[in-house]
Amino acid sequence: MAAKLQVDRVVDDLSTALTQLRDSMRGMPLSKSGFKGAHDKMARSMGTLTTELIDASSAIKL
Repeated sequence: MAAKLQVDRVVDDLSTALTQLRDSMRGMPLSKSGFKGAHDKMARSMGTLTTELIDASSAIKL
């Protein structure tokens, strides 16, 4: 049970960090700076990581 709570906390912290990143990048011209591809790749990777953590949380036992 404690491990699931830790995974939930990590997922919540990750979500908060990504929200802060999105807010801080608002108004930044991504296409002109060449960050668009890197941003999209990172967003997909974080989505995959979050999904995998949530799916794995039921199998994690301490």
